[in-house]
Formats: sequence, C-alpha cells, structure tokens
Amino acid sequence: MNDYYILEFDIILNKLADFAYTETAKARCLSLVPYLSEREAKRHLDETSQAKHIIEQTGTPPLAEMTDIDKLIAFAEAGDMLLPEQLEKFSTFIATCKQLKQFLKRAESTGSEIAFYGCSIVELKELYAEIDRCIRNGRVDDRASKALYDIRRQIENTSEQIKSKLNSILSRNKSWFSDSFVSMRGSHYTLPVKREHKKDVPGSVIEISNTGGTCFIEPVSVSRLQRELGALEIEEDSEVRKILYTLTSQICDALPEIHRNIEAMETLDFLFAKAKFSLALKASPVRLTVERKIQIYNARHPLLDAKTAVPLNFELGKDIRGVVITGPNTGGKTVALKTVGLLSLMAQSGLHVPADANSVFSLHNLVGCDIGDGQSISENLSTFSSHIKNIIEILSIASNESLVLLDELGSGTDPAEGMGLAVAILEELCRLGCLFVTTTHYPEVKEFAASREGLQNARMAFDRQNLQPLFRLEVGEAGESCALYIAERLGMPEHILMNASQTAYGAKDAQVKDSTTFPVSPKPRGQQSSSCIVRDVPQKTVSTQAARFNLGDSVIVYPQKEIGIVYAQANEKGEVGVQIKKNKQLISHKRIKLHIPASELYPEDYDFSIIFDTVANRKARHLMGKRHVENNVVIIEEGKEQP
Repeated sequence: MNDYYILEFDIILNKLADFAYTETAKARCLSLVPYLSEREAKRHLDETSQAKHIIEQTGTPPLAEMTDIDKLIAFAEAGDMLLPEQLEKFSTFIATCKQLKQFLKRAESTGSEIAFYGCSIVELKELYAEIDRCIRNGRVDDRASKALYDIRRQIENTSEQIKSKLNSILSRNKSWFSDSFVSMRGSHYTLPVKREHKKDVPGSVIEISNTGGTCFIEPVSVSRLQRELGALEIEEDSEVRKILYTLTSQICDALPEIHRNIEAMETLDFLFAKAKFSLALKASPVRLTVERKIQIYNARHPLLDAKTAVPLNFELGKDIRGVVITGPNTGGKTVALKTVGLLSLMAQSGLHVPADANSVFSLHNLVGCDIGDGQSISENLSTFSSHIKNIIEILSIASNESLVLLDELGSGTDPAEGMGLAVAILEELCRLGCLFVTTTHYPEVKEFAASREGLQNARMAFDRQNLQPLFRLEVGEAGESCALYIAERLGMPEHILMNASQTAYGAKDAQVKDSTTFPVSPKPRGQQSSSCIVRDVPQKTVSTQAARFNLGDSVIVYPQKEIGIVYAQANEKGEVGVQIKKNKQLISHKRIKLHIPASELYPEDYDFSIIFDTVANRKARHLMGKRHVENNVVIIEEGKEQP
C-alpha cells in the first residue's frame, strides 16, 4: 500500500467511506484495492454504474446506520435481556429494511441487476409490529401486557392515596414544614419537616438536608400504603423483564433473517457509496482492458477543484511504452504523473474516474511509484538515496504488466551521473516492457526519449508572457525548465544571466574570426583530390547526441530562441559551430534544437563554402580541384573534422 499512499489513494478511499452509513461498508471502502482479474474488475465497475443509474432514476436509497446492531445480536445470543432502547434499534433497522425493499422494487424498472437485491430482504412484519406495540419512547408501554396494565393502574392509585394523605397533613400544620409540597426521596413519599417539629410528625426519617434544618419524614399513616406501593413496583419490574425477555427471544428466533438483511444492507451501502462518490466527482465509467494501453481524455485529479483544474489528455501503449514529461517547476508535471497513477488505481478498483467515458485503462499487476522527497533522518537516507532505494525495489518486481511512475528521475546528485542513471533506468524499463511515465529536467534524457524507439517526449505548457504554468500536457515535444528565461523576465542582471548560461551550457559568446571558424566544404563531384595542409585537427570522440547536427541544418539556439545555420559539426566538447546573423559561434549542443534539416533546404551536393568560407579559402579550394600547388593552404577551424 506504500505506493497507494504516495498517489493519495488512501485519501480517495476516506472520501469514499464518508458516503457509507454502516461501519462494515465504511471498512470495505477503506480496504478497497485494485482487482487483478479483468472479469472481477469489470463486474465491480459495472455495479458502480448500476447503483449510480438507480440513484439518477429513482433517488437516494434509504439506508440504516445499524449502530451497535452486531453487538446487540451478540448480547441476545448470549442470553442477555435487551433493554427498550436497544429493541428500538432493531425496530428502526427492520423499518429501514422494509423501506429499502420497496425502493429497490421501484428501481427494478431501471433494468439494473442490483435492484433485485431487494428480493433477498425479509420484511419481518410480525417482529416489527410486536416491538412497536410493546416499546414506546424508550420504555415498555402500559399495554404491552394485561398484567402490566393492571399493575401500573394499581401503582397509580396507591401513589395518589399516599399523596392525598400527605397533602392533608401539610395543609393542617403548615408551620411544621419548610416547604408546602410532598417530596420524593428515593422511592419514598416524604414531608419536609422542620427540625424543631421532628417529634410532631411520627414516622421514619428518610433523609436530612445538607444544612440539617429539614428532616424528610415518611409518616406512619402512609407506611402501609408505601409498603403496598413497593410490592407493586416489584411486580411491575418482574412483568417488564418478562416482556423484554420475550421480545429478545423473538429477536433470536429471527436472527437468520436479520443477518441476511444486514448483509444485503451493508452490500448495498457499499455499492451506493461508490455511486454517490461518482456523482460527487462528476466521474464516468471508463473502459478496462488487458491490452497494455492507457488512453485518458479530459481527465482531472480527483482532489483538485473541478472548476479550475486543467483537463489532462494522455495516451500510452501500442508502440509507445514510456513517456518522459518535461517542463518548468510547479508546471504540473507531478500532478500529471499522479493523475495517471491515481485514476488507474481507481478504475481497477471498480470506481468511476473524473474523465470522459471513452477513456481506457489497462489492468496492472503493480503500480510502482517514486514521487516526492523520501528523505529519512531515522533511516539515514538522503533524498537521492531514498529515490534510488525505491527505484531498485520497483525494478526488481516490475514486469511487462506493470505501470511505473518516476518523478524527477536522476535528481538529487551530480548532474552528469544523475543523467547517466536516468538514461540507464529508462533503458531498463524499456527492457522490462512495462508502461511507464517519468518527469525530468535533464536535456540528455529528453534527447534519449526522442531517439529511443518506444519512448515519447511530452511537456507541460508554459505562458512565457505572464510567467505562469498552464498545467496543460502537450505530447510529442520536450519542454524546457525556462529557469534563465524566468530569471530574465523577473529582472535578473544581464551579466549574471550570461555567466549562468555559460556555466550551464558552455556557451561561447565572443565572435571567432573567419580565418578559424569554418571547415573545408564538400568536394564537388568529379574533382580529383589535391593536397592541402590541415592545421591542428585532433581526432577525438564526439557524443552521438552532439553529432546529429549536420552542415547546413537550420537550428534554434536557446534560451534566446534565435535561428542559425550549422557551419561546423560538433567537436569533442560537444560544441557545434552555428552562424547567427553572419556571426559564427561555438555553442553547446545542449542549447540547440533542430529546426529544418539541411536535406530539406539545399541540394544534395550543395557547396557550403559559398555561405561559410572566406574568399581566400574558396580560391585555395578552387586550385586544389585543378592541380597540386605548393604551399596552397586551406585553414580549418581548430578541433573540427574535415567533412
């Protein structure tokens, strides 16, 4: 369940449980996990749809909380006598079962199969009628039995006789008493006699006031009636207990039907809780499949405000097994990652999801996540160590039926090593064949995703004008962190930005003289080779990513987004020669993006010396094409290979 907590699936289950009445249904909501069987997952999703359809067509079903019902059943089975208020809980439950049965009978017209759960509910009319006749307002009613009715009439008459005698004494000798009314002390009727007149009222002192000034005396003249009253109260208690035991016994006799009703009530409570949660989220029943694909249309994270959340459109599967999401911080990358994972868990658990109904979710045997800062002081784990520990565990158990979600892949350590790890991890995920989504800031990871079969870039849109993230996922293009751009728009001094750019990208902003900034142009067809002197041309390895730029390619240079033409292929430092507005510069390949390839701009054998060479070099090349000329020199940029 750890990954479920990372995706906040536990919060979803708590919100789901809030729609349930019974404790059993609440517990079932909280323990909900994704189903691994396609048939089972689809069945539970369909039940949610049926319950929602019933609510939409018939209204909200009557359901009972059934507080302490299980405990009261245990008491009854143990031979304990149920009290009037406990019997009333059974009466309320039986009444609700009757109402639910009638509700489901009406719901049968919707064609929903779960409406026929009503057939399993037993009304228990006789038991309900007996409890209702015997118990009123939390006590055994006078007419619960003829004997009880007679006893209570006698109690009432005897009490009236006692009060009449005492009131007579009060009215004749008012000066003896501290109050002018009969007072009950325990089960005794007494007179409030002043202490100095205690001997004037023969009888038993039942109680003395706190101050000692008043004695509460039961006069001898009512002692006999008081004893009769006590005997009647014992008879009443005996008759009440007899009635309560009889009702408890009837409850026990009906326990098989009561248990069946409880089970039906709890099951329906769970199903209608899912339906009510769907209505609250404005969610839809999506399609589940065993095919390895995810297609999400107009989805939103269920914990975000539906009025302001930007819809997410996302596809994964078929030829694309992994998506690398890039873009600025706080741009919504992590939210998009969590949305994909959380909605997958919800759909596979039989819940509707906040997305269009034509969305498709694959079933997964595992949803593995590494999201957020897992730093732990107690376990002596840094952020990076925590990420790596999680990823190692995920890679050890993931398969081609898994979904893996990795946030800020390779972050928290040396950028070069972090980038290398990120690319290696992506390669391993490709090898495993699982579906996966990652977020990153590394340009090399974006480049890897662009060139690796089965991977695709995506970016979070950003409003450069207002410096605001748009939280919209755009699939097919890599994004930028926009850090330097944002800093520039916020007023960062130019010299600081220049230093930052040089540190980040190794940019060379100073112009380089023509005599040292261009390569030998391709040799025209049919010309014979001629000798030439090439000065200081070291043979060193150039990275694959840097070497992808060719002479004549039209490129975009970041962060300025200027258009330039490649005049020299990459050197061993990964720097590419780019001419921008007649100025030649060596620029890190990380800052360059292909705009239009040379093959689309120029003929196959185009002589680029027309664009890039000096007049002297062009003359030297022309002579080389005709004959050998001693000391004829073509000067080539240092560190560049001759084409």
